[in-house]
Amino acid sequence: MDVSERLERTLSVALSRSDDPGCPPTLRTALVYAVYPAGHRIRPKLSLAVSQACGFENPKISLSAAASIELLHCASLVHDDLPAFDNADIRRGKPTLHKAFGEQVALLAGDALIVMAFETLALGSASDPSILSKLVQIVAASVGAPRGIVAGQAWESEQRINLANYHQEKTGALFAAATMAGAASCNYDPEEWRHLGITVGESYQIADDIRDVCASSEEIGKPTGQDEANNRPNIAREMGVDQAVQLLKRMISEAIENIPKCPLRGKLQEQIAAEGQQFLPESMRDVA
Repeated sequence: MDVSERLERTLSVALSRSDDPGCPPTLRTALVYAVYPAGHRIRPKLSLAVSQACGFENPKISLSAAASIELLHCASLVHDDLPAFDNADIRRGKPTLHKAFGEQVALLAGDALIVMAFETLALGSASDPSILSKLVQIVAASVGAPRGIVAGQAWESEQRINLANYHQEKTGALFAAATMAGAASCNYDPEEWRHLGITVGESYQIADDIRDVCASSEEIGKPTGQDEANNRPNIAREMGVDQAVQLLKRMISEAIENIPKCPLRGKLQEQIAAEGQQFLPESMRDVA
């Protein structure tokens, strides 16, 4: 079983804990709906790629950390799509969770996925309390205030948006958690891996802005033009698509060049370069 299959199995086991007669069946179905079909799983794959580059000494811990990050990402999408925020109709090529199950269930499902993420992390890392402590701090900081994805979302409620903080918190924080958790699960210093995650996260945000401006809803599986419709900042709209693509290339190169020392650094560089090519819609990859 390769590492991607093991990740999916870890997520499946986490979801199976809600498969209980005491759990409201609609909520149970909504939780599965939020996690499947799988998106690109970019964040957990990045976390596992770092773990593998660092020796993959604690596979169960690395997988639980990666799965917790993906569950938190899925929770953020459920909440982000709600009418109070983006009011989106489509996610991953199907109706958003609140369109399929209603706003009340969507709100509760997002909350349940957040709790499930930390439960998964705790159960998978219980064999090494010192690593678990580090991972909880890393993951929690990436989600809440003052600089997690919740804080990033909250910038949209401010009259003036600090663009650097907005992007770093809403997108970069969970990418930083991915690289830091991957390293920490192998007893590497997580702080040395923060910059890599932030840089990859910034690259992804630039690509996401480009997709929002240039791609079709069918191509990316969600509505486009959302930044303009919701009066949010968008790098591609502000600096032009061609310049944004060039900036994306520079950010990916910076990420590759600044990977910390580890046993399989070369392989990790190749993985990030390949993944970076996938950030843009297929119709634009020749441009990049």
